[in-house]
Amino acid sequence: MDRTEKGKEIIETMFEGMKDDDRPAFRDMGELTHDYLFGEIWARPSLGLRERSIITVSILVATGKERQVRTHLIGALNNGLSPDELKELMIHATHYSGWPSGMNGLRILQDLVDERGLSFDT
Repeated sequence: MDRTEKGKEIIETMFEGMKDDDRPAFRDMGELTHDYLFGEIWARPSLGLRERSIITVSILVATGKERQVRTHLIGALNNGLSPDELKELMIHATHYSGWPSGMNGLRILQDLVDERGLSFDT
């Protein structure tokens, strides 16, 4: 399987068939996302998708990328992280990235948990 196919497979698994933005400005970025970001970087063997999701969500929360936080929280849930693990990630990230970023991440997580009919155990 070439890296573009591998990238598309990872994206399908993580993001439930989420469609690319097919408008002209985004076409090249979509190709790079499939081919390089997911087909090359996310597919590297030393870390699994679960660990990569933890890293990615942490960075996105810390840098305030709210739209991408939501997308990658979906991926993190599909990569086996529980709502409680993600809540703990938000609590931990808050203390390193600042209260507003952590609270924004927690709000996004809570909305996603509510929408999906999930719950927190603790």
